[in-house]
Amino acid sequence: MTASSIQQPASRDPAETGGGSVQIGGWFVPLVLLAVLLILSLGAIPVAFAHKPSDSYLSLTPRESGWQARWDIALRDLEYAIGLDENGDGAITWSELQARQTAVIEYALAHLSLRSGGAVCAQQPGSVQVIEHGDGAYAVLGFTLECPTAGAQTLDYQLFFSLDPSHRGLLRVDSPAGAETAILSPAQPQQRLRGEPVGGWRQFAAYWEEGVWHIWIGFDHILFLLALLLPAVLWRENGRWRPALALRTVLLDTAAVVTAFTLAHSLTLTLAVLGVLDLPSRLVESAIALTVVLAALNNLFPVVTTRRWVLAFALGLIHGFGFASVLRELGLPQDALALALAAFNLGVETGQLAIVAVALPLAFTLRQTWLYRRLALPVGSAAVALLALVWCLERGLNLSLLATLATRQATPLLASPLTLADLRLALPLVSS
Repeated sequence: MTASSIQQPASRDPAETGGGSVQIGGWFVPLVLLAVLLILSLGAIPVAFAHKPSDSYLSLTPRESGWQARWDIALRDLEYAIGLDENGDGAITWSELQARQTAVIEYALAHLSLRSGGAVCAQQPGSVQVIEHGDGAYAVLGFTLECPTAGAQTLDYQLFFSLDPSHRGLLRVDSPAGAETAILSPAQPQQRLRGEPVGGWRQFAAYWEEGVWHIWIGFDHILFLLALLLPAVLWRENGRWRPALALRTVLLDTAAVVTAFTLAHSLTLTLAVLGVLDLPSRLVESAIALTVVLAALNNLFPVVTTRRWVLAFALGLIHGFGFASVLRELGLPQDALALALAAFNLGVETGQLAIVAVALPLAFTLRQTWLYRRLALPVGSAAVALLALVWCLERGLNLSLLATLATRQATPLLASPLTLADLRLALPLVSS
């Protein structure tokens, strides 16, 4: 026997060899779980004009008898909650927003309260203006909170929680004691305004939580990761995918891919947050969608099959800019910049490892089945590539190709953020 005739043994399915029927007892449950995971990943994905789901931004600055507040709320969220698009053309103009200004103020302030020493602080609303964030146009509400008595103050935030449990309120409190940030959610809707220096552990925990949350709701990041994981339990031979023989090989390959992705997005996240290197938001969001397309297509038409960590690193560089946009909008304490950056990064990695911990064992269990290699890998990759291509077009060209939000019961997003010409005629845009 010559050396050239020796080949690595490959596991065979009965379906490939014709030697009997396919046995489902050992892998039926993992297959169902993997199918559920893919369905949840694909089916729960909203129309992806934006990089992230619903957030609002609430900033508080102390004044003599209370707080000066600024609240940025996405117009698409207000459209869903109370209706702004009077003529139903999919674009909200300044005149339409102005006509609903009172309703916007009343709705928002009805879902926010501040108590001081047991008494409710009075809300004094101002005007509504508009600013454009990276994911579209936001109404900017200016108002004051007048507190009649001194004492411990507790903010209660309830905006959109009954309509969208994934909504988050991003709070920033600027005071002489230092900047304080918090993430308000259905599970944690209240925040005590301490008026004292914020401890490092509390800041670390808040930014870590935001990092975990962002990767779990960042469907483009999740699909990019899944596209990299699908072939991790296989190897390529003579133009065909074969099941990996050893768990150790799979773990080493996965560790290399995940580590490369981590290093790449951590690098660009840091550079972007520090202002060393930055890119326009629309370009970043479109490029992130394109990386998902490329990762999925590499499974269908393999080009990079052995050192896939190189692919993960190269494409992962783009994802760091996306993470940076979220972190900047959350607000970074200048006196604890390194702490916040490290905590957010660790949160992203924690969420990422949780996804790997769920997906990889299922994929490894199913790797020898015909359904995994002939269905889950090609069909799943094709679905991911197609969806990401739609994202790329939507984000790059400001289109709305998908009609419904799966997580919001069919609510159309804006065809365009706003008619900026109308806005400029009516008022100066708020600077960010």
